[in-house]
Amino acid sequence: MRRLLSVLLVVGLLTAVGLFVWWLNEGENTAVADTTLTTYLIEETETGFAQADTPGTVTFPEAFGSHDDFQTEWWYYTGNLQDEAGRNFGYQFTIFRRALTPEAAESDANSSDWRSNQVYFAHFAVSDIANDDFYYFEKFSRGAAGLAGAQAEPYHVWIEDWFVEEQADGAIRMFATQEGLTLDLMLTQTRPPILHGDRGLSAKGSNAGNASYYYSQINQQTAGTLTINDQEIGVTGHSWKDHEYSSSALEEGVVGWDWFSLQVDNAAENALMLFQIRREDGSLQAQSGGSWVLPDGSVEKISLADIEIEVLDSWTSPHTGGTYPSAWRIQIPKIGLDITGQALMADQELLLSTVYWEGAVEFSGTLNGEAITAVGYVEMTGYIGSMDGRF
Repeated sequence: MRRLLSVLLVVGLLTAVGLFVWWLNEGENTAVADTTLTTYLIEETETGFAQADTPGTVTFPEAFGSHDDFQTEWWYYTGNLQDEAGRNFGYQFTIFRRALTPEAAESDANSSDWRSNQVYFAHFAVSDIANDDFYYFEKFSRGAAGLAGAQAEPYHVWIEDWFVEEQADGAIRMFATQEGLTLDLMLTQTRPPILHGDRGLSAKGSNAGNASYYYSQINQQTAGTLTINDQEIGVTGHSWKDHEYSSSALEEGVVGWDWFSLQVDNAAENALMLFQIRREDGSLQAQSGGSWVLPDGSVEKISLADIEIEVLDSWTSPHTGGTYPSAWRIQIPKIGLDITGQALMADQELLLSTVYWEGAVEFSGTLNGEAITAVGYVEMTGYIGSMDGRF
């Protein structure tokens, strides 16, 4: 699974839509464009956009870049870091792309380099576990005039001064800064990309095309600095990248989802991605499931029937009143996994254009009877109002 948050981000910004449309259209025909843009942002439509419907079509390095013929796309990084003294941190850095129309921007002689049918958004968050502090920011821009964009070779995704960019030696530099908080990291890929679902086609519903193309890059060795309140802190750890692109909405009756990414601290360097799509009647979408990554980089597909997730504790937000799970037991007998974990910090709720919970977690338990630990991230949506009908 991953996040159809980009639509929701724009919807949250519709209070400023008049100014935004003027900005995109250089002040021309604002009243008409306002109605048109609002329609494009709120509604997902298959008309004119490419569909994710064919397994085995995700190829590299092409897949690293943007796929503008699809309506929605994101490059989603999360990571678990420590300083030399063992102080724990988590981070999230995400860039979203949203197409307003399936057509390219006008290319006639009167067209401006500032015009675009692509909108970019970004989230940047840091969890300072020891101090129980959570920082988060967002920004948005147009995909024109060099302000925001994505390319495959050399790999580069950016929104103004926030970016991830391939270096000459193949490492990836990540940089984001806002209000005294700076993330400046180097990521080194140690394993090839992981394809989820059916050879990269990840189904989200029962209808044809109700899916995304989805791959991850896991266990990326990470080192660099965090600057918090102008104090620079050297950190190391591991990062996880998700990249998805699609054009279809979730099915009617879906209220939200829970998504887990866990990197196991064992000799095999196993990794687990799980998602469960929650429906308003209390059931789970049949396409819920995930991937278990083996030492050779191959993937064992996990279906809904393979998973037992028990919520052991919860946390109620003092900001929104929403109640989120905060501790879990995950059992997957198919692979011999039995682990229990919790949020490293209760309050990792992002109060941005869209309200959701995403934060660092830790787990421990057994894999085929052997003791293991794991760290990672959990994302939870739909605990503050339903997602149904919002994208």
